[in-house]
Amino acid sequence: MKTLRILGTSILALSTMLTAPALAQSTAGYVQSAGATVKNAFGLCWRTGYWTPAMAVMECDPDLVPKPAAPARASAPAVVPPPPPRAAPAPAPAPAPVAAAPKRCDASITLGADEAFEFNKAALKPAAMAKLDKDVVARLPQCAKLELVLVSGYTDRLGSQQYNQKLSEKRADAVKAYLMKKGVDASKIDTMGMGKTLQIKSCPDGKDRKALIACLAPNRRVVVEIKGLAK
Repeated sequence: MKTLRILGTSILALSTMLTAPALAQSTAGYVQSAGATVKNAFGLCWRTGYWTPAMAVMECDPDLVPKPAAPARASAPAVVPPPPPRAAPAPAPAPAPVAAAPKRCDASITLGADEAFEFNKAALKPAAMAKLDKDVVARLPQCAKLELVLVSGYTDRLGSQQYNQKLSEKRADAVKAYLMKKGVDASKIDTMGMGKTLQIKSCPDGKDRKALIACLAPNRRVVVEIKGLAK
């Protein structure tokens, strides 16, 4: 009698299994009834005949449901290498050396004081010759290239302009002749008569003529200018 009861129970359970699909609608791999998943007496969900593990749901088969992927970790920012050090700017080129100005043997010599000419004369005094020897003739060898010897004659203010012009030229010529006698190249000597211009000594007319002539002596002069390149 007990055996028949067990058998009946089993047949009833099997009948329920066979008829459940017909009584309920299956979706997503599980048998559904009235919108709910059909479960057996053990709380297990009824699977359809086409169920696959890919259809597993958390309610019925939590172990088969894929775990959600862990959120991707933010990647560390790329390390940008520092830019290479800039090359130091090239030093500015050294300025070109400035050529030194050539040395010169220029000089200016004035025949004055004891060397001054006598009034109304163009003859050289011994003192004037000595000064020309010492300060002009002896200096010329210091020039590697003699460019010019300029001789300028002057007179005092007494007399007419025309007369004094000629007298100043004679005084310049007298100095040139002496320098040529001492061996100076005549082509390098140039003369100029300045007349009674550029008076360097002023004397009042109130004195007697002899005293006035003596006072004006510094104006009766010759200036010798040497131009050239030194050795």
